Amino acid sequence: MTAPKLEVYDWQGNGYKPLVASNGWLVALLNWEPNADLEKACEIEAHFESDEVFVLLCGRAALYLITEKGFEVIEVQPGRIYNVCRATWHGVINTRDASWLIVENRDVSEQNSAIRPLTEEEKRVLKANAPDWAKQV
Repeated sequence: MTAPKLEVYDWQGNGYKPLVASNGWLVALLNWEPNADLEKACEIEAHFESDEVFVLLCGRAALYLITEKGFEVIEVQPGRIYNVCRATWHGVINTRDASWLIVENRDVSEQNSAIRPLTEEEKRVLKANAPDWAKQV
């Protein structure tokens, strides 16, 4: 029998960093990156074989999604779990001090996901409905 052990991970860089992959799932940290600024938000993505869980650890942030109601912007609260269900188009905006915990299927890839540019109308709706903190850059 192997002795129990503890692994500790951290990520202080910009962007997305997978840190733990076990069995069928993956845990990553997502820190600020330029496309997370409201004025630079330019794309939206969907994963067709995995839900994606977002937990805001610090900072301020919002998810934007395309749902049955149309294009929505949802300000998130730190410590709450936001599960973006498979095949839902989504993206994030956040402050430069923000950090997210992300959990998704380990095999999320370009083969089972898609990224596309935001349309001009989606950019307009995002800017119109973004929280005030996102507009104060």
